[in-house]
Amino acid sequence: MNNYGHYHSPEEKKKQLNRLARAIGHLKHVQLMIENDEDCADVLIQLSAVNAALRNLGKNIINEHMTHCISHAIEDGDTQAVEEFQKAVQKFI
Repeated sequence: MNNYGHYHSPEEKKKQLNRLARAIGHLKHVQLMIENDEDCADVLIQLSAVNAALRNLGKNIINEHMTHCISHAIEDGDTQAVEEFQKAVQKFI
């Protein structure tokens, strides 16, 4: 699919995985809330936190990908990689 090199700094990757783990933790909490018939308003607040965490993770991934992978693809003249990324961003937003 992509011909350009993929490099992710270990620090950023760790931050992204930590964000994802927190979102998963929130989502598991939502599951328990629903199983325990907790207040719907509280469930919605927790779902909002999950959505925000995932949106922020996505923004972080977009930023890092643009900074590293896409900038290298542009330097290499890889317009396909840029077009694929644009499509992925459109689906995300």
